[in-house]
Amino acid sequence: MKGLRIGNLTLAVPVIQGGMGVGISLSGLASAVANEGGAGIISSAGLGLLYKEFSSDFLEASIHGLKEEIRKTREKTLGVIGVNVMVAMTNFTDMISTAISEKVDLITAGAGLPLDLPSFLKKDSVTKLVPIVSSARAAKIICEKWKTNYDYLPDAVIVEGPKAGGHLGFKVDQIDDADYSLEKLVPAIVNELKVFEEKYNTKIPLIAAGGIYTGNDIHDILKLGASGVQMGTRFVTTQECDASPEFKQAYINAESKDIEIIKSPVGMPGRAIMSNFIAKVRDGKKQPKVCPFKCIKTCDISSSPYCIIIALINALKGNFDSGYAFAGANAFRATNISSVKEVFQSLIKEYKESK
Repeated sequence: MKGLRIGNLTLAVPVIQGGMGVGISLSGLASAVANEGGAGIISSAGLGLLYKEFSSDFLEASIHGLKEEIRKTREKTLGVIGVNVMVAMTNFTDMISTAISEKVDLITAGAGLPLDLPSFLKKDSVTKLVPIVSSARAAKIICEKWKTNYDYLPDAVIVEGPKAGGHLGFKVDQIDDADYSLEKLVPAIVNELKVFEEKYNTKIPLIAAGGIYTGNDIHDILKLGASGVQMGTRFVTTQECDASPEFKQAYINAESKDIEIIKSPVGMPGRAIMSNFIAKVRDGKKQPKVCPFKCIKTCDISSSPYCIIIALINALKGNFDSGYAFAGANAFRATNISSVKEVFQSLIKEYKESK
């Protein structure tokens, strides 16, 4: 399995761990993945709630929380680490600025087009910028805007296909449409990026995500032109994952039929494991009275069936009567808790056997 180069960064194994919020991928998981030669990613979503003891001000606590998670990660690894920030978050600017000032190796940014991301870089910045897209058109728009406005091109691009967990950049009717499959998206985006690579004599590796679960999956998607993969779901059922044992067990207990597409208050479809909470929402039994955090730009309390950040914090703690676990389409394949090292060993072995 060839490594992955992103600018002057080198990953021994071409695997970026997906940023999973709230609180699923923090310093524990990120450092373990980095130690195995992948890129470990801290999720910046909802850190203000996880660090509310520092400050009752959600935005202030979020900045402190991100600095703390970066510090803890660095204490455990010398490997490549990054931060995931959703464009839809109201504290997007704070989280991006903090990650860059703390000199993390890379930022992944999705849930919207991060059109102004390069504007946060300073002269001494070392952080690589990796936008997340769900179409060749989005990749082209970002490359054009960044080059025109900032004379900067993405250091890499992640494409998240419709089998990903969490919020999806697709309409509901596109999720099961073969024309929008990851296998169709990868060659199209590789071709789009090639135009910019040749014009500006640079390299923009494409990293494929959404439904990648085994070494065989990695082998197949690299053959289509991707340079690496992003994996989230496979790392949830590891000892080092920052979620509660109950959250991990929800993955192990899930069957294929339990993984459903839900409508999120954020305004996007999402993939999650069915829970009592989701059932109550569908029955119209949930309605928030106030919006305590104003964490997502696109979330309207007057029409939202629930507060998503509270639902995700509850799930993190294993309370599925008041929350739910986001999960990729292959979450049902998890059968046991293993170490991150064992996952990497398995991926490499499966990859070699695919040749």
